[in-house]
Amino acid sequence: MAVLDLQEQEQVDAFKAWWKDNGKWLLIALALALGGFAAMQGWQFYKEKKMADASTLYAELEKQLASNDPKRINDAEQAVIDQYGSTAYAPRAALLAAQVNLQNKDVARAKSQLEWVIKHADETGLQNVARLKLASVLLDEKNYADALKLLDAKHADSFMGLYADLKGDVLHAQGKADEARAAYQLAFNKTDAQSKYRNLIQMKLDALGGAK
Repeated sequence: MAVLDLQEQEQVDAFKAWWKDNGKWLLIALALALGGFAAMQGWQFYKEKKMADASTLYAELEKQLASNDPKRINDAEQAVIDQYGSTAYAPRAALLAAQVNLQNKDVARAKSQLEWVIKHADETGLQNVARLKLASVLLDEKNYADALKLLDAKHADSFMGLYADLKGDVLHAQGKADEARAAYQLAFNKTDAQSKYRNLIQMKLDALGGAK
């Protein structure tokens, strides 16, 4: 196994810490933006009042995000789900609330919200994001078996790099260096060559001795 010098290890650790706290949640914003148009198309069959009311509740949740008050945010999220759980707003509300709860160490509630998205979201992109984040939480809890089950679930090719990278993290945590290396190599191959995230995957490969 290749040994990183102190400066390289510090860079790897710093990058991993930043990505864990921020990077993967950038996907949520992307998923929300990309899914917006499709969601609006689906809502043309709803009565105008229901559309307006659901939109209003979701807007209230977005407003509460600025307060960083978990109770107010969770109350707003629950209102969207209770009244408009069948709309595309509901899984988006649950994802946003889950992010806040994880940041505030309410892991149990965040896990419940992520599981709700996986079970109820009609859009596979949102399910993919929820599975990825829940697997990351399970990795932190050392629940490796359940994390791998989520990561082995069917997902869009556009998520392949992220899923493979996180799977590599789980396998590495289990001490399965060869399997982790293979997962990281897949993640590297599936990640855009211009992405800075690819550099992190390369660092992980290098730390395991590179591709074999």
